[in-house]
Amino acid sequence: MKETEALSRTALGVFRLNGQFLAVSEQLAKPAGLTAAWWQVLGAVLAEPLPVAGIARRMGITRQSVQRVADRLVADGLARYEPNPAHRRAKLVTPTEQGRAAVDRIRPGHARLAAELAAELGEAELAETVRVLERLSEALRKLEPPPET
Repeated sequence: MKETEALSRTALGVFRLNGQFLAVSEQLAKPAGLTAAWWQVLGAVLAEPLPVAGIARRMGITRQSVQRVADRLVADGLARYEPNPAHRRAKLVTPTEQGRAAVDRIRPGHARLAAELAAELGEAELAETVRVLERLSEALRKLEPPPET
């Protein structure tokens, strides 16, 4: 397979997969009172508070879309802004107990889906899929032009 065909097929596959993951994520998040986007932003800050720009980089989405979601999460009591000792103007986003509880309500459905995927693909193929996607993401990151200042 030619490199250009491989890249085209990969891109189309990733676009399709993204749509599938978004649809499944919406279904998993809905009973917890979240959307896929809300879950994505809350998930990014479960381990540590991050500024909006840090969430955007980690999740591969725009800073503006993260800002809109973060503002909504704060308004709904699912997250809060905290002072950032490293940057006075870029506040940190952190989940509230209500936000953590909402994410916790997603875990059983998430675990079911993980088990179903492992059964469908086999654990070795699922692990290989993770490895290849992480490697592809890292390779693309290395090829990205530096951000404009």
